[in-house]
Amino acid sequence: MRKGLQNVQDSVNSQYKIIAVDDEEGIVDSLSIFLKRSGYNFTGVTDPMKAIELVKNEHFDLMILDFIMTPFHGDQVVEEIRKFNQDLYILLLTGHKDLAPPLETIKRLDIQGYCEKSDKFDQLLLLIESGIKSIEQMNQIKKINAELSDTYEKLEKAYLDSIQTLRYTIEAKDIYTRGHSDRVAAFSVLIGQKLGLSDKDLRTLQIGGLFHDVGKIGVPDSILQKEGKLTDDEYSQIKQHPNIGVHILSNATIFEDILPIVEHHHEKYDGTGYPGKLAGEDIPYLARIAAIADSFDAMSSRRAYRDSLPLDKIISEFMRCRGTQFDPKLDDLFIDILENHFDEIKAIQEKYK
Repeated sequence: MRKGLQNVQDSVNSQYKIIAVDDEEGIVDSLSIFLKRSGYNFTGVTDPMKAIELVKNEHFDLMILDFIMTPFHGDQVVEEIRKFNQDLYILLLTGHKDLAPPLETIKRLDIQGYCEKSDKFDQLLLLIESGIKSIEQMNQIKKINAELSDTYEKLEKAYLDSIQTLRYTIEAKDIYTRGHSDRVAAFSVLIGQKLGLSDKDLRTLQIGGLFHDVGKIGVPDSILQKEGKLTDDEYSQIKQHPNIGVHILSNATIFEDILPIVEHHHEKYDGTGYPGKLAGEDIPYLARIAAIADSFDAMSSRRAYRDSLPLDKIISEFMRCRGTQFDPKLDDLFIDILENHFDEIKAIQEKYK
C-alpha cells in the first residue's frame, strides 16, 4: 500500500521540472540522486551561463541555485533570469547564512526561499515540496483566470453584438445618419492618435464613438427624420438621448469607461451644452474629443434639412467655435488635421460611406 502511494507521488512529482545550478559538480550529482529518487524531473548544471540559456529556452518550474559561484554569483543569475521570466520559483543555497544576500535583494529579485547547504537534504526537500505546492496553486489560479477571462470575453462579445444590433436599428431609422457612429469612432481615434493617447484610451474612444448615439432608440422617428426645423419640445426630446444611452449601457460593467462619452458628447466648452451644462475641464476629456468628431461628421454629412458643408466652411466653423463649443487645444489640433492631414479624414469617409 505504502509503495503504491509512493508511486503515485513520484508520478505527480515527475510533472514538475527542477533545475539545479551549482559550480561544485559533487553538489549537483548529490542533488540529482536525491531528487530523481523523489520522482522529480531533474536537470543539473555547473555553468551559470548555461543555466540562464536553458531557462530561456525550456520550461522549468523550480530552480535550486547556489549563491557563491564563479564566474558570477547566484543573485546575478536571478537578475538575468528575471528580465525574461517572472514565474520561475527560485530557492537559493548558501554555504552559510551569513553569506546570504541582503533581504532587500531577495525581495527585489523575488527569490522565494533559501537554506544552508548540508550533507542532508531534509530542509531543502521541505522547501521544494512547499514550492511545488505554491506552483500548483499558482497554476490553478492561472487556469481559473484563463477560464474566467474566456467566459468574460464571450459575455462581452454577446453584449456588444446585442448593442450593435440596437445601434444598427437606430441608424436604420434615419438614412442620413447611416455610418455616422462608425465615422465618429474613427475620427475620435484619429484625434487620440495625434494626441499620443494610450491604447486603452483609444479603445474607449472607439467603443464610445460607436455607441455615443445609442440613446436615440428612445427618440420618435418623426423627430429623427423631420426635414424642417425642430420645435422646442422636439429638441427637448432629442436632448434626452445621452441620458437614455447611459441608462441602456450602464447595466453592463464592460461599458463603464465609455459612459462619460455617451453622456457628455453634447456638452459645450462654455457650459451651454447638454445634458449637464458642464464647462471647460469639467467635461470629461474623451467626451471633448468625441464632441469634435461628432460635430465634424454632422457638418460634413448630408442631413435631412441641409447638404454637407464644404471644407473651408467647416474649418471656419471650428475657428468660430474655438473656446465656446470646443476645447481650444483640441480645436487647434483638429483644424491642423483638416488643413494638413485631410487624406486621413477622407480615407475614413470613404471606408464608412
